[in-house]
Amino acid sequence: MVASDGVTVPPSGLDPDDPWRRPDSGDGSSSQGGVPDQIPGRAASGGAGSYGGPPPTTAPPPGWRPPVHLQPAPPRHLPAQDMTGLDAQEQRAQRVTWIVGAVAGAVLVVLTCLLCTRLLF
Repeated sequence: MVASDGVTVPPSGLDPDDPWRRPDSGDGSSSQGGVPDQIPGRAASGGAGSYGGPPPTTAPPPGWRPPVHLQPAPPRHLPAQDMTGLDAQEQRAQRVTWIVGAVAGAVLVVLTCLLCTRLLF
């Protein structure tokens, strides 16, 4: 038996939405039909056990800002870049990359030739 067997298919005779339907609250209100009789969390009578919502908030006075304890240093000026030096280093790096690739290709060609001659003879 597969672990997921019967997980996606509801049992026969049950509505596919039954696992997602709200349980009966016991106060006589019906949750059938898509729209509940009351909004959850709001009691109609305002009883002692009901949630009255969040407490009211007061806005801070106009122009209020949190206190600033530390001023950041102004940004530093970076040195000018040597564009000709950067181009020269980039060309050297590209040359090294091409040389390493050529050596690796030559080694692979030699190994392929050795394997082919081994198979023929």
